[in-house]
Amino acid sequence: MPILNKDMTLCISLSARPSNNGTRFHNHLYGQLDLNWIYKAFAPTNLEQAIAGVRGLGIRGCAISMPYKEDVIALVDEMDPSAKAIDSVNTIVNTDGHLKAYNTDYTAIEQLLARNGVPTGYSVVVQGSGGMAKATVAALRDAGFTNVTVVSRNEASGRALADQYGFQWRAALDGGTADLIINVTPMGMAGSMAGGTEADTVSFPAEAIEAARLVFDVVALPAETPLIRAARAAGKPVITGAEVATIQALEQFVLYTGVRPTAEQVRAAEEFMRAQ
Repeated sequence: MPILNKDMTLCISLSARPSNNGTRFHNHLYGQLDLNWIYKAFAPTNLEQAIAGVRGLGIRGCAISMPYKEDVIALVDEMDPSAKAIDSVNTIVNTDGHLKAYNTDYTAIEQLLARNGVPTGYSVVVQGSGGMAKATVAALRDAGFTNVTVVSRNEASGRALADQYGFQWRAALDGGTADLIINVTPMGMAGSMAGGTEADTVSFPAEAIEAARLVFDVVALPAETPLIRAARAAGKPVITGAEVATIQALEQFVLYTGVRPTAEQVRAAEEFMRAQ
């Protein structure tokens, strides 16, 4: 990484509980590509002021994580179709003070469903109803899945999400099972947004894991969440949040820099990110 200098381009991330994943991934790619850029993670105390800082300081790119993916919509100038279609933002690109919002979470989910050859005839349970859940449910609908249930304790957001895409809503799993189970809540997240109280929680009951043909946890930190460990122990194939994090971060990198790294460079950055 070059020594800090006045010509260096800055990108940042905003999250209630930031990790080093994006910081390590982006900065490693900057180094490989000899770019005079730097990436830094922040936990904002005031979102509106933070976004004003992005605009006013000429910060080129800003990644948006939980719980700001919907709140930030009112603070940008333009919504790319990837964000507008699901009313959720995970990426902001600043071009001369004009802030355009994108969603690369959707792209990551879409790519992973295709790469893993997940049959669209699978029944699916998505647990969660926030911004990342919107990206997940939209990707499922657009991929051709029809038997999808959104499980959320928040009836207003859960029912609205399910209705928007023509799916079912339930307040709790209550013994229900599906071929594909997807966790899109903070359960299992290191330093969980619930004050760490859910960091060791397996987000689905054992019977749901046992009945599933595929288990998907969108939580990226740690890469081996309690749900992923339980699924592996049960002999189930998995898709991890670390895989989501890599793809969405790569697409952010391309939006910020205009450069698409080689597959080898991405693998090196991913290995560096996960070695922390």
